[in-house]
Amino acid sequence: MKSNPDFWTKIAEKYAASPISDVPAYEATMDRVVAHMPDGARVLELGCGTGSTALRLAPHAHSIIATDFSQGMITQAKARPGADNVQFLCADVFDPALEDGVFDVVMGFNLFHLVPDTPAAMARIHDLLAPGGLFISKSVCLGERSLGFKFGLMKRVIPLMQWVGKAPFVRFETIAGLEADITGAGFEIIETGDYPARPPNHFVVARRV
Repeated sequence: MKSNPDFWTKIAEKYAASPISDVPAYEATMDRVVAHMPDGARVLELGCGTGSTALRLAPHAHSIIATDFSQGMITQAKARPGADNVQFLCADVFDPALEDGVFDVVMGFNLFHLVPDTPAAMARIHDLLAPGGLFISKSVCLGERSLGFKFGLMKRVIPLMQWVGKAPFVRFETIAGLEADITGAGFEIIETGDYPARPPNHFVVARRV
């Protein structure tokens, strides 16, 4: 099954109205992102959804191009009160409109378990970054064994939901597999964490080498 922008467009309005599910985990993530943000950073966000994180981080960056492959998500993002240094764009990581080597930070949150070919995406991110640039991500790792009853049951139900069109493509990635994809694309991992710990939503800061 391939990722489907139409699925995300259909749920974009509801998604925009949904509260953050785990506020402490989100705040912890934002704190760590800000701690690593270089002065005057040119930032690319992949899978920006309805734009709340890009707008949250806008004061800490020179500029942010926030992208999503769903036009519905970008429409919702543009409807939010904006920031002068944030541009929303309907695009995916492979869009030729994104120039190689010009970004100081590329970030993607709650995204890469939804990407069918993560190694190819990581390789493209490496190309988009300037030398020494940072890749900052947080990814749900549903391939881990210690998910607990609730998330273990969800993992079993997802294929049925996909079959009836109620769920998107999902990769059941492990933390080790995710980190191997990142380092295999030419990155050095400099920080990790789990926000939250269950299911592990694995935070990674990696430097292009």
